[in-house]
Amino acid sequence: MTETARTSWMERHQVALFLAAILCGVGVGLAVPGSDALEYAIEPVLGLLLFVTFLSVPFRRIGGSLRDARFLGALGLLNFVVVPIVVFALSRSVVDESALLIGVLLVLLTPCVDYVIVFTGLAGGSATKLLAAAPLLMLAQILLLPLYLLLFIGPDAAALIDGAPFVRAFAILILLPLAAAALVQVLARRYSLVRTIESGLLAATVPLMSATLLIVVASQVRAVGAQLGALTRVAPIYLAFAVILVVLGILVARIARLDAASSRALTFSGVTRNSLVVLPLALALPSALALAPLVVVTQTLVELIVMVVLVRVLPRLIPQR
Repeated sequence: MTETARTSWMERHQVALFLAAILCGVGVGLAVPGSDALEYAIEPVLGLLLFVTFLSVPFRRIGGSLRDARFLGALGLLNFVVVPIVVFALSRSVVDESALLIGVLLVLLTPCVDYVIVFTGLAGGSATKLLAAAPLLMLAQILLLPLYLLLFIGPDAAALIDGAPFVRAFAILILLPLAAAALVQVLARRYSLVRTIESGLLAATVPLMSATLLIVVASQVRAVGAQLGALTRVAPIYLAFAVILVVLGILVARIARLDAASSRALTFSGVTRNSLVVLPLALALPSALALAPLVVVTQTLVELIVMVVLVRVLPRLIPQR
């Protein structure tokens, strides 16, 4: 099988490959002692995945994406007005348990800025526009998360949140891969060897996404299983959030009169949360809230399955006009 044919086969079967990776992750996590140590591999493999994703984005078009006021306005409205209302309503079911409540709020109030770009591209959405908006989304959530926590659970909880992990994650997972991808694109226009390497890296998107899913699930599934009783309270919240935001994302996109690619990007942004970035925030909480990190991880596991399904379903819900 040629490289082109192999890449085409993986793209046609990407959903099945992603689901297989998640199932393999569950198997490895439960069967292999010490699999939780794979947590240290999450950041490097995610950074590599984002680097390859950014390689496929034509950087010369990013400036135009930032001038798309209609898309950026819809993105802000969905993530920072609509989502907090939905999150407040859904989180009332765990208001009696502080660790569950803070974990749910941390993860659901922060829009994703990393692998959402990958999933958006796989579903035929405008990855370029989400990439251009990523710094704005990151800055907005850094500023607004303490305010939301203050409104939803009071000043004591808001004071527990340290913004340093946000800045670190932004530098390592966004700025560094972005700069490396831009450099490769510049060099590829001048050197054939770099073009060949770039082509090979772009063909690795689906395998890298599969590896990321496997590592995340394998490293976290054992810890989640140990607290399954408590975490079953939050899993339905995350599933309901995803379903509601698909509907509201499509609605906001129609109100804003976005094209199909922008509508898919907007909907993915509303559904996908910043779990891998806020996890360090949850880990830094006091020991009395030790369950909060697992609440965040549970959202990751639910979301990964939802994202894999949405890659196939969302193009049917938002067809090309």
